[in-house]
Amino acid sequence: MRLKKLLLINFKNILQSEIYLTDGINCFVGDNGAGKTNILDAVHYLSMSKSAFTMTDGQSVSHGEEFFVTEGSYVDDQQRVELVNCSFSKRGGKIIKRNGKEYDRIADHVGNFPVVMVSPRDTDLITDAAEERRRYLNSFISQLDKGYLQSMMRYNAVLAERNVFLKRSSDETMLQIYDMQLDEHGTHVYQERKRIVECMQPLVNEYYSFLSEDREQVEMTYRSELDDMPLKDILLRSRERDLVNQFTTSGVHRDDLIFKIGGYPLKKYGSQGQQKSFLIALKLAQYRLLAEQTGEKPILLLDDLFDKLDMRRVERLLGIVSGDDFGQICITDCNKVRLENTLKNAGKEYQLFTVEGGEVKR
Repeated sequence: MRLKKLLLINFKNILQSEIYLTDGINCFVGDNGAGKTNILDAVHYLSMSKSAFTMTDGQSVSHGEEFFVTEGSYVDDQQRVELVNCSFSKRGGKIIKRNGKEYDRIADHVGNFPVVMVSPRDTDLITDAAEERRRYLNSFISQLDKGYLQSMMRYNAVLAERNVFLKRSSDETMLQIYDMQLDEHGTHVYQERKRIVECMQPLVNEYYSFLSEDREQVEMTYRSELDDMPLKDILLRSRERDLVNQFTTSGVHRDDLIFKIGGYPLKKYGSQGQQKSFLIALKLAQYRLLAEQTGEKPILLLDDLFDKLDMRRVERLLGIVSGDDFGQICITDCNKVRLENTLKNAGKEYQLFTVEGGEVKR
C-alpha cells in the first residue's frame, strides 16, 4: 500500500497542504512544533479513522476553524487506485468515504489501509497502566480481523451495561444474561490476543536481537485470567465481589502484556535505549504480521527517528525497513543534516520535505 498524494485542510496546525509522496522513503524535517508529527498523524487518521494519540476529533481541528479534511490517494500492491476522505466538523461529526462512497459504519474502514506508527509516545506502552497495552493490541488486531473489532465493541457495550446494572440490582437472571454475552465476545477477544502475541514473540526477539547486536534477550507474554478457566466461570466466581464493588472486576478488560529483558521487567531494568529498541522491534513484528496476513505492505510511520537511539541502532533500523519486506516509509526528524547524512551513509534514496509553521515544502 502506497500513499501517492495527501491533502490536508485545517488539520491541527496545517491550514492547507498538498503533499506528493514517493513510494520509498519520505522525510519531513523541521523544528519542534512545526507540524511534522501532524502529517504522520493525518496518515494514521486515513487508515484508522482516528488520531494515533489520545485526543478527540475536535482537538485535531485548527484553532478558530469548524472542520478538518484529510484525503489520501492510494495505490495498492495490485496497482489499484483508491481515494480515502476523512472529514470532521464540529456540527456534523466524522465522515469517512472510500472512492466517494460513505461507510455505513466507520468501523468497517479499519484494516483496509494498513499502517504502523513508531512514535516517542510508544513509551506509554511500557510505563503506563495495562489499559494502554490493551488499547495497542485492540488497534493492531482490528486491522487484521474485523470480527475481533466487532467482538471488542460488543464486549465493551455489554460490560458498560453490566456495570450500570450492578449499581442498582443483584437480579441473578439478568446477570446470567450479561455473563453469557461477555463470555461469547470476551472469549473471541482472548483467543485472538493470545494467538497474535504468540506469533509476535519470536519476531520481536528476531528484530530486537538484530537492533541490539545480540546484547540481550527480550520476551513478551499475554497474561489473562482466561488462561486458567473459561470466562463464564470467572464471572460466576467473582459475582459477590462484583456486587460489593458495583462493577465487573474480572474479564478480558483486565488483561495485560508483560515485557521483560534478560528475564526481568523491562519497565524497571531496561535503559531508555533498550526500551526504545524493544518498542521498535514490537512495531516491526506488527508490520510483518500485517503484511503477511493482509497481503498488503502497510505504510510505516517513523516519528522522531533518532529519539533515544544511538546512531548504530538507527543505521541498523534503516537497513531493515529499506529492504524488500517493507514498503513506503515516512520519517520525521528535527535535524536535516543528521537525517540526510544517515540516509546517504546507508545508501538509501529518499525524498525530503521541509515543514515550517504548518507549511510543507519539497
